Amino acid sequence: MNDAVSTASLLERWRSAASDFEASVRQVIVGQPRAVRLVTIAVFARGHVLLAGDVGVGKTTLLRAVARSLGGSYERIEGTVDMMPSDLLYHTFLGDDGRPRVEPSAILGRSDELSVFFFNEINRARPQMHSLLLRLMAERSVTAFNRTFEFPYMQVYADRNRVEKEETFELPAAARDRFLMEIAVEAPVDTDVRRQLVFDPRFHDTETLLQVIDAPALDFKSLVVCAPLIQMSIHTSEALQTYVVRLWDAIVRPAAAGIVIPGVDTGRLVQGGGSPRGLAFAVRAARVRAWLEGRDMLVPEDIRDIFVETMAHRIFLDPIYEMRREEIVRDLCTAVLASVPAP
Repeated sequence: MNDAVSTASLLERWRSAASDFEASVRQVIVGQPRAVRLVTIAVFARGHVLLAGDVGVGKTTLLRAVARSLGGSYERIEGTVDMMPSDLLYHTFLGDDGRPRVEPSAILGRSDELSVFFFNEINRARPQMHSLLLRLMAERSVTAFNRTFEFPYMQVYADRNRVEKEETFELPAAARDRFLMEIAVEAPVDTDVRRQLVFDPRFHDTETLLQVIDAPALDFKSLVVCAPLIQMSIHTSEALQTYVVRLWDAIVRPAAAGIVIPGVDTGRLVQGGGSPRGLAFAVRAARVRAWLEGRDMLVPEDIRDIFVETMAHRIFLDPIYEMRREEIVRDLCTAVLASVPAP
């Protein structure tokens, strides 16, 4: 009984800290409540995140605000076509004596306190970099200098250049499937917010803007304890489990589920994806949403709310539909949610 009371008390304190975290980030990021909430879910689910959005909409500022609100270190790397795995692990320079030196990169030097790692324009990097990133994401470790560096608190964020296709390398399926969700960060549509972003000088200097976050709202190291406790505390009914399995069947075999998308042959549409890991990630995110809402039971709305963000990027289409991928996959997810009855 005492253990149950203690756990409930811990979860309540962390829920309050999660609210403080969101409020902290929203001091800097305006007009993006959905993105901030989804990032909060990803933080407490301990999942990596793909970011989708045009240039200049605030993705980097969002992540720097997240890092300041979490505590820990923030590192960013720019994807380039000539980048090699060694560029992530060490840097070379000439010492004062004129001799070459090789030292661990800043990322390795801060491995035990790195909370946010941002890989910008990841599709500009070669497949060798994607392979290294896959290990970092899956195992939170990497081997260099004859030792293994651990990244116990790291959360990887990456975005893809969606405009320029020259000298880019699409993420392989295995790497995409390692991301918990893909979060859209788009320009705000509210007129007052748009005017504020354009004309208010405080939004023109990111360094000054970030100073409003003067202390972390969370202890980033506590997340390794908090996250599994959240997962164990949220219960699922048999009816809800059946609902998730039916969603899984429909996303993998849409034609058999009676899914109709205009101009699309749903019988050949899906080549792969919708893996057990993908659905497990969706449930993981849904449990965090339920916890943030103050419930200890998963309900269909929790699944439906995060379904597109957790599933769309890990569905792999027949090549003839890839040019219309973004539109078709979202239509597919919407149709699946509409056709599978919720309990």
